[in-house]
Amino acid sequence: MDLRAELLKSIWYAFTALDVEKSGKVSKSQLKVLSHNLYTVLCIPHDPVALEEHFRDDDDGPVSSQGYMPYLNKYILDKVEEGAFVKEDFDELCWTLTAKKNYKPDRNGNSVISHQDAFKLWCLFNFLSEDKYPLVMVPDEVEYLLKKICTAMNVELNSCELEDYLSQEVQGQGGLTVWQFLDMVNSRKFLRGIEQEAISMAVEEVYQEVIEDGYLWKKGQLRRNWSERWFMLKPSALSYYMSEERKEKKGSIALDKHCCVEVLPDRDGKRCMFCVKTSSRTYEMSASDTRQRQEWTLAIQTAIRLQAEGKKSLHKDLKQKRREQREQREQRKAAKEEETQRLKQLQEEKERKLQELELLKEAQRQAEILLQEEEQRRRQQHEEMQRTLEIQLREAEQARASMQAEMVLKEAEAERQRKRILELEEMQERLQEALQQEVKARQDEEAVRYAQARLLAEEEEKLKELMKLKEEQEEYIIKTQREKQVLKQEMENKNKCLEEAQKQLEEVRVNRQRVDQDVMAAQRKLRQASTNVKHWNVQMNRLMHPIGPGDKRTNVSGGVFAGYQPLLSRRDSSLK
Repeated sequence: MDLRAELLKSIWYAFTALDVEKSGKVSKSQLKVLSHNLYTVLCIPHDPVALEEHFRDDDDGPVSSQGYMPYLNKYILDKVEEGAFVKEDFDELCWTLTAKKNYKPDRNGNSVISHQDAFKLWCLFNFLSEDKYPLVMVPDEVEYLLKKICTAMNVELNSCELEDYLSQEVQGQGGLTVWQFLDMVNSRKFLRGIEQEAISMAVEEVYQEVIEDGYLWKKGQLRRNWSERWFMLKPSALSYYMSEERKEKKGSIALDKHCCVEVLPDRDGKRCMFCVKTSSRTYEMSASDTRQRQEWTLAIQTAIRLQAEGKKSLHKDLKQKRREQREQREQRKAAKEEETQRLKQLQEEKERKLQELELLKEAQRQAEILLQEEEQRRRQQHEEMQRTLEIQLREAEQARASMQAEMVLKEAEAERQRKRILELEEMQERLQEALQQEVKARQDEEAVRYAQARLLAEEEEKLKELMKLKEEQEEYIIKTQREKQVLKQEMENKNKCLEEAQKQLEEVRVNRQRVDQDVMAAQRKLRQASTNVKHWNVQMNRLMHPIGPGDKRTNVSGGVFAGYQPLLSRRDSSLK
């Protein structure tokens, strides 16, 4: 913050104090008086011609701040020279104008701070406030200032209570105004039980620390005597005056990267001594106590460092760093909100896809229901046809040769079942290995499950698989219809075979007596085969429900053996 910005803040308070009607405009006569006083305190030569020319009475009406700024910049601020005037006198002029209108201490004399302390707090507020109008101080800077005042009094600030208070007061304006800040200090909300004198000393200490000035004893170069001087520290120089009014400047110590500060032992009746060494001379000084010496040495060393870095003030540098930290926090907060919004959108997209997935599942269930109904109708037709054939075969009583052929087929089927059981046992071992691999794969999958991009990719892949499954189901339905046509053709062929069987019926009756005994033997063998088939069914049921390490293995096992269940059921039905 340069000198122009500092001056503009104080002038802004003076201008708004003259705006009685709060219309943003001030009468020309009042602006003339204000400009004349600014010329005086800023030690600028008066230019009455320019003043009268700018505020001539050609156009009527008051002047806004935008109308006053060109004159203020051209004839006042552009002519200001740093060090040519007393900044405190300038601030006191603007404070006097604005305090009459806005500062309202307790009329009963119960205010925590005096009028002079209020002025110093007003100066500190201007230093720490944001460079935006109307001027406010953000909560972080309010807490920073109050903590420094409490630290000077060795009192701990209640940060939680301050945060609650600021959250109520700062709504909608981004910070506290100076009048809200002074009212807060006067209300004793955060300074309970502290004497007014202690608060005044703390405000004075913080004011001098931020403004970087104060009294020190200095040893003369020629007469070598000790004199008390008022020192003012800037990054480029350490100036000293006869008194704090700074009317008579006694000298200045130029600071550069070749300067250094050293602590000296007590001597000549002086204590807390230190010196500033330049390339041409050594300046000896004495502070009132050890703490003040430490503050001055640290401040001078910081000023030398800032001078080497091309910066102007320690507190301005710290304020800029705090502002950058606030901006970084706000950026992180905005990025977090943006990330939250993005995650919310992704969640909504995920829910939408889940809804679409549910719709696809519902469509799949409907297709499965239709397929089951079609399968049921086909099975009923098949059973009806089978019953008709059984009636016809019972009437024909099936020749011995057919029974023997059928027994051979059943024995072959039983042999195939035994082989199948062995294959299933081998498959069970392979499935156990596959389950172990799957458990390991699932553990690996858990590590990357929370990657959202992978989840979306998997959902898209599942969606494609569902679409593929739907296409397969449609192909299966078409295939079923084709099988139905083939079955119909087979029925016609079997009807033809039935007619041939009726012709052979007469021949079969002749051989009936002869094959009765063979039929009984075949029935015994058939019962024995049925018993064997039941035994293998029990073995198959045991294999189809293996004991696994968890639910997932059970699901996998069920999924593997589920494909064999219809085949076993059909073979069992044939055996029966």
